[in-house]
Amino acid sequence: MFLVKELIRKKRDKQELSKEEIDFFVKGVSDNSMPNEQISAMAMAIFFNDLNANERKNLTLAMRDSGDVITFTDLSDKPIVDKHSTGGVGDLVSIPLAPIVASLGAYVPMITGKGLGHTGGTTDKMDSIPNYNTYPSTELFKKVVREVGCAIIGQTSNLAPADKKIYAVRDSTATVESIPLIASSILSKKLASGIHYLVMDIKTGSGAFMDSTEKAQALAQTIVGIANSANVPTTALITDMNECLSSNIGNSLEIAESIEYLTGVKREPKLHEIIVALATEMLTTTKIAANATEARAKIEETLNNGRAAEVFEKMVFALGGNSSILSNYKKVLPKSKYQKEIYLDKSGYITDLDNRSLGLTLVHLGGGRKTPEDKLDLSVGLENVAKIGAEVNKNTPFAILHYNNENQFSEISKILNNVVEVSDNKEAIKKIKPVYERIS
Repeated sequence: MFLVKELIRKKRDKQELSKEEIDFFVKGVSDNSMPNEQISAMAMAIFFNDLNANERKNLTLAMRDSGDVITFTDLSDKPIVDKHSTGGVGDLVSIPLAPIVASLGAYVPMITGKGLGHTGGTTDKMDSIPNYNTYPSTELFKKVVREVGCAIIGQTSNLAPADKKIYAVRDSTATVESIPLIASSILSKKLASGIHYLVMDIKTGSGAFMDSTEKAQALAQTIVGIANSANVPTTALITDMNECLSSNIGNSLEIAESIEYLTGVKREPKLHEIIVALATEMLTTTKIAANATEARAKIEETLNNGRAAEVFEKMVFALGGNSSILSNYKKVLPKSKYQKEIYLDKSGYITDLDNRSLGLTLVHLGGGRKTPEDKLDLSVGLENVAKIGAEVNKNTPFAILHYNNENQFSEISKILNNVVEVSDNKEAIKKIKPVYERIS
């Protein structure tokens, strides 16, 4: 028997926690015998003093084993692979990526999270599809994966329940950026979801939790190391998050853009490059494609012939959503009361912006959470957000604001004018690239 306060003291004083001590801590979290203040204290101690490799692996496996561990014993005909992003602004990648890879011969059981801080959550985005069941039973989840090829759902109460509680505490105690806590949170869910392979999308830049390349590399190496030691082959791509990744920020707006991406109505170039890069990694890792050239050809084909879009629609219907979401999305997705163009007070080229603050506009609108219990307005957000390098002036708006409170327009306009840098000098435009490096 251990005393929780002594474990907190031990980690506060930079000492190593044993496997037994970590198991005890995680058990107290998952069975609700440990109060939030002690979970918060441990999270803060880990934030400041880190965990070594053994502690990281033991925390991840203890969190994985705190609830159900899904197995797909009847799915032996195809590889089971997933992708996970560390989160960002306008990061809708998972939504088209899962059906793309599923349409090419893999099973993709994708368990996603809610929004954290300034970053959007895939679960929240899927919740904007009326009647879509983001929390199905394990049996239904497995059935949809088996019959459709993919299922995008939220973290159920029985899957890594310790992580769910720690996840909420991290968001409210400014410990979100802790590398060992990020890694254990991600991998506890992924290792519990029955996957054979994993590809990580580690974001870096002003809109990422890992705001520097060095931090992103450290997280990527940590996740790859833990997952490979747990016998789940894993690679990671470090990708850019210095600007809104898609054209839209907001739950229903990002679902609409995902559908338009899949159906070929609109494919934002940077978004497309990152989706293709991650899909290529998933296809080559699982040996569905022999090399990157073959993988890219397969991806373009399934997008252009509509197979990926068809898989998405089947998944939505199988989980309770509209059976014709591809053609009906404009009618069924939540819409805000007001839509109005936002112009900046300055003219010229966008040279840089504070992407974290840009992401927080969704929180100000009610589309993101200030506390874990907040009910979201799924209709609000920013549409057609201008990219770094774009020209803005009195005739060219920065974005279209979707909002439900008349007072919000002036508030968001002021925020955007403060976070976007504009110059007449094209040479001042910040140079960015979609994919920085691969880590295995």
